[in-house]
Amino acid sequence: MKTAKQFLAETDPEIYDVFTSERKRQEEGIELIASENVVHPAVLAAAGSVLTNKYAEGYPHARYYGGCEVVDVAEDLARDRAKRLFGCDHVNVQPHSGSQANMAVYLAMLRPGDTILAMDLSHGGHLTHGSAVNFSGKIFNFVHYGVKREDGRIDMDDVEKKAMEHKPRMIVCGASAYPREIDAEAFQRIAGKTGALLMFDIAHIAGLVATKLHKDPVPWCDFITTTTHKTLRGPRGGMVMCKAEHAKAVDKIVFPGIQGGPLMHIIAAKAVAFKLALEPSFKDYQKQILANAKALADALTGYGFDLVSKGTDNHMMLVDLRNKGLTGKAMEHALNEAGLTVNKNAVPFDTEKPMITSGIRIGSPAVTTRGFKEPEMKRIAAWIDRISKDIENEALCAAIKGEVKELCSRFPIYDGLA
Repeated sequence: MKTAKQFLAETDPEIYDVFTSERKRQEEGIELIASENVVHPAVLAAAGSVLTNKYAEGYPHARYYGGCEVVDVAEDLARDRAKRLFGCDHVNVQPHSGSQANMAVYLAMLRPGDTILAMDLSHGGHLTHGSAVNFSGKIFNFVHYGVKREDGRIDMDDVEKKAMEHKPRMIVCGASAYPREIDAEAFQRIAGKTGALLMFDIAHIAGLVATKLHKDPVPWCDFITTTTHKTLRGPRGGMVMCKAEHAKAVDKIVFPGIQGGPLMHIIAAKAVAFKLALEPSFKDYQKQILANAKALADALTGYGFDLVSKGTDNHMMLVDLRNKGLTGKAMEHALNEAGLTVNKNAVPFDTEKPMITSGIRIGSPAVTTRGFKEPEMKRIAAWIDRISKDIENEALCAAIKGEVKELCSRFPIYDGLA
């Protein structure tokens, strides 16, 4: 009997080559992008399963298509496990992405033109937190807060001042590039003063929240949105959690409001990821994510790199390269040539263009999944330092790439998986 991969190799060798080349890239290089991870083989199997064949518009036991009695089980399991994992009243696991999860909350509760207070993209917020080029900024009136110049931390006085001045219908906390813990209770106090709804986008820190290594935001928030990848280590997708009183509005806006049929194979993969996240070992994994991030941040600081907020409380760090005379674009390219994958990223009060930037963002989830610990993080920091001192040296990058490949060979991602 042929395997699915054998069918693919015979049917479309060009796409099969893409798959094999990408696996080789992942196995031989070090993935340091904060929003990426490596899923468990069981998650991989579910995402590539026959559930992709099933159309299932609607919700379990209330579908618009027949033959959904089996996939209903998968969605019920995903919802039940998510509620146990996070301790929330209600969850919708159908959003295809974190962006659509955020869209669902906005459209469920707000009208076009309503005011939302959220974090500025240039200070660490996400596109869906009101960027002018994003749907959020086109539909709603966003007012933004940021971080303090002196310490790189959220300016809560500014948050309160703008909330009192603009009386937003909703306040959004959460970020895409912010290395410190966010205090949902402090945001709720401000929201309570102004009558605003509070939404926390925990896409990056979901694993830390689920294991209570960051303060539990559920009691303080009307809505919590997240992706299911990143620190949660599931398939690429999104999810909305909310208080019971908002459940009907959220479900109605996800379907039929902004989406049609859900991706049942991805929902099944989410269910698998949630099951794994409920195991005691998942908390140990999250602790190692934090330990690895701290070890890397401390080592980089020792090499004279300037970290935004001078460190990290989570899985990521923002490196401001201006004191090194480098741009994010140049550093990203050089590191990539050496087998170290990061992304260029704006830093607060950046003067470079968005496609250039003055910084890079580095994260620890993927390397932690493959088994790296503090010694490996210190070695990564040493490589980054060497490259930063001679960024155009192609021979140096090639030599380090060989060292990276040798290290990675001792930490295979999918050892024994055909």
